[in-house]
Amino acid sequence: MIQSETLELLEWSRLCQHLSTFAATKLGATAARNLQIPQFQKQSEELLAQTQEAYQLETSLSGGLSFEGVQDIGDALERVQHQGVLTGEELLAIATTLAGTRQLRRAIDNQPDVPVLRALVADIRTYPEIEQEIHRCIDERGQVSDRASTKLSDIRNSLRQIRSQITQKLQNILQRQANAVQELLITKRGDRFVIPVKAPQKDAIPGIVHDTSTSGATLYIEPNSVIPLGNQLRQLTVKEQAEETAIRRALSEQIAAVTSDLEHLLSVATIIDLACARARYSYWLKANPPRFIERGEGETITLRQLHHPLLVWQFAHEQDTAVIPVDLVIKPQIRVVTITGPNTGGKTVTLKTLGLAALMAKVGLFVPAREPVEIPWFDQVLADIGDEQSLQQSLSTFSGHIRRISRIIDALSNNAQNLNSPSDPHPSSRTSSRFANTPHPSLVLLDEVGAGTDPVEGSALAIALLQYLADHAQLSIATTHFGELKALKYQDERFENASVEFDEETLSPTYRLLWGIPGRSNALTIARRLGLNAEVVEQAKTKLGGATEDVNQVIAGLEAQRRLQETKAGEAEKLLQQVQRLYTEVSQKAAQLQEREAQLRQQQEQSIQQALVQAKGEIAQVIRRLQQGSTTAQDAQQATNALAQIAKQHIIPPPPKPKPGFKPQVGDRVRIPRLGQTAEVLSAPDEDGDLSVRFGLMKMSVKLEDIESLDGQKAEAVTSKKQVKEAPRSSTKQDSPVAPPSSLTIRTSQNTIDLRGSRVADAEIILERAIAPAQGPLWIIHGHGTGKLRQGVHTFLQQHPRVSHFEPAAPEDGGTGVTVAYVE
Repeated sequence: MIQSETLELLEWSRLCQHLSTFAATKLGATAARNLQIPQFQKQSEELLAQTQEAYQLETSLSGGLSFEGVQDIGDALERVQHQGVLTGEELLAIATTLAGTRQLRRAIDNQPDVPVLRALVADIRTYPEIEQEIHRCIDERGQVSDRASTKLSDIRNSLRQIRSQITQKLQNILQRQANAVQELLITKRGDRFVIPVKAPQKDAIPGIVHDTSTSGATLYIEPNSVIPLGNQLRQLTVKEQAEETAIRRALSEQIAAVTSDLEHLLSVATIIDLACARARYSYWLKANPPRFIERGEGETITLRQLHHPLLVWQFAHEQDTAVIPVDLVIKPQIRVVTITGPNTGGKTVTLKTLGLAALMAKVGLFVPAREPVEIPWFDQVLADIGDEQSLQQSLSTFSGHIRRISRIIDALSNNAQNLNSPSDPHPSSRTSSRFANTPHPSLVLLDEVGAGTDPVEGSALAIALLQYLADHAQLSIATTHFGELKALKYQDERFENASVEFDEETLSPTYRLLWGIPGRSNALTIARRLGLNAEVVEQAKTKLGGATEDVNQVIAGLEAQRRLQETKAGEAEKLLQQVQRLYTEVSQKAAQLQEREAQLRQQQEQSIQQALVQAKGEIAQVIRRLQQGSTTAQDAQQATNALAQIAKQHIIPPPPKPKPGFKPQVGDRVRIPRLGQTAEVLSAPDEDGDLSVRFGLMKMSVKLEDIESLDGQKAEAVTSKKQVKEAPRSSTKQDSPVAPPSSLTIRTSQNTIDLRGSRVADAEIILERAIAPAQGPLWIIHGHGTGKLRQGVHTFLQQHPRVSHFEPAAPEDGGTGVTVAYVE
């Protein structure tokens, strides 16, 4: 009983009505209006999983899931179970429901990451053969079609022939007796064809009078000549109806044989439609999925920017005042929260908002709060909100509250006993040992606890009640005007204070919930602002005593400190947003510059590749000319000159290095070209060329080569100890620089010497003769062998004055078995 009272107090039926407007089918809307609240946490988690997957499909699919064709066929299924015969419209509804559910299953099966919904539709049967048979026998108007049976087709052909004969005979009578008829018209009365005859001329057309006009001037007569045909028509019509009934009965019997499967199909379609309705409603509320927490494991209730869903609806559809959200962050050790503050400040709305949020999470709805949404799964939500005064039952306000609170305590006691023998079908989600030493997992909401009686006794009763709830309920929220309840926080760590903010300047509430600070009395302040005699107000102050005034001053100081902290927090938030925006801009610019650099590098590589391809073609032509006929030294020199000319045309010279012009000092302004920013130097370059700079609010470390002066001068490079080490190089003359060849050359028989098999002394003579007329590279073949000949050749070349340097030949020219000496 108290559960239904709580739902009524929280206006749960209104929320369900709002939810039903988002359903796609009549069944889904009915299920939403009669929303069942799960008894176990596992059920709520399954509903939330359905909502999340439906939310995903609604936002990813164009138009969301389609329920076109799905209808409420429950009554039809119930009737066929009792050997009833369905009408054509009911049979069509079953056929379209089968087709619509099949399309729904196909749409879900084609989507990834929806295992819960896919499991729902996995075992449904849509009986396409029954659907096809219905469409074969029933046309789009719900009538049995001619193709349903041969017998029906024959009957209807006979009917058409007889109607044609009747019409023909009546047309002949109308033409012969045109003066006797009121209109040249054939009409029907009942199932008989008649013609309108003037009353005075009735004897001119003998027959049966089936009807008379209102004025009596017209008689509707079936002529005697068509009566036999009318009788035949009636007999055929009876046969037609009997055959149609037989066809519909046969279809109804097919459906009766699979009623259980169709009921399951209808149930699954309703479940999915309800899940989609929850997803659409949650999306409309801008709500977020909740996570059920375990307060016994130290988790905190977190509901920031929580909106009352009914007020959101009212604001959207009735243009009422904007909804002001509340923040509810309740630590795990807190069992009771007392909310104080002036009337109409939003205390009761806070209670209802939390109660609805707990219920919404239980039924699989998202909660209209900012992420993360973390709330316990409450077995029960129990509320005493509003005035239960009743003249009929002789109940005062106080008596009404006590009656309802008694029912709340009874519900807590009964459920505590049930925990010792739980009937949860999913025992993993709740066991008796888990709750053995913890309060019952219920949420209790009390409005104006202890009100309606003597303040002293009411305050004492409220304190005792809240202490009892701290022992027996997981969380209780109570609103009160009793100042004594504010002190409970300082006596028991399970209690917390909160208050609704009040603007003394405008004498109106702000509807903000302040945590940790109890509300202070504003009655005298409001009375003074509203013009009450100052002497009366001062006299009232003396009656309060100094202690109360001191407490109010302390609370006022705390409120001022809170406002100051909130202002600073707001400024810090704005500064953080500016930093984030600047960081985003810098990152975007850096990405753009990197992309531009990559494009330029790609273009340069393409140009080089094109130049290489062209140069290789020209070199190939030179080589072919050399290979044609005998080669002389003059031909080789001409080829060398041609190759040098090709190199001059196609090899892209490196860009000139900028002259180092300045050394950055601490405090100098420099430019970072790759970021497009101007920065201030914070530290001098270290031995690796790294220095720190700052631009805006950001500090970063950059390389010396990445900066330049404001007038474009590059920084003077710093030589580190690592760079001093000499890089390895090929064998050259000692202390003589390695010079690259002055021109591109090719190997021919004229600049190649084969020393294999020679002794070192003989090899030196041959080398001297070859070096004397040579100019440029000289290929010396000495092989590998024992290595003495190669060593002797290298020693000779090392000491020869015309040899600038030497190196092993390329792998395709012999590698280390051949030495290339460069002769000046």
